[in-house]
Amino acid sequence: MSKYMTRQRRALLTWFRERPDELFTAQEIAEAMQAEAISLSAVYRNLADLELEGQVRRSSKGGEREIRYQFMAAESCKGCLHLCCTQCGRTFHMESAAADALRESVEKTEHFALDCTETVLYGLCGTCRTAPEGMKS
Repeated sequence: MSKYMTRQRRALLTWFRERPDELFTAQEIAEAMQAEAISLSAVYRNLADLELEGQVRRSSKGGEREIRYQFMAAESCKGCLHLCCTQCGRTFHMESAAADALRESVEKTEHFALDCTETVLYGLCGTCRTAPEGMKS
């Protein structure tokens, strides 16, 4: 159930809609939204509510304790499988033909229907896989 639409919540949702495939910490969000006078505590409060509503997803980069948030209610995200790099934290949509082939394969071989709105595949992106050892983030 959606909460009351406060000025802060509206500003946060607008900010997230402009960055659907990016992950941010609560601190990064609060710093980016200083001009809107949104405090860190208001960011955390709204993130908790948005997560309960399924509008944002929490994740953590491999080996880190810091939680990152991604907006999942963007039109461009609807029905997409997401790929998340465990090295750099970048998240992006899986190419639709590849996603369809994976969905069909899982359904056929495992008799299991993937819920694409909740599915994130973790691994290394092409940039991190090919970066020289000392250059990986």
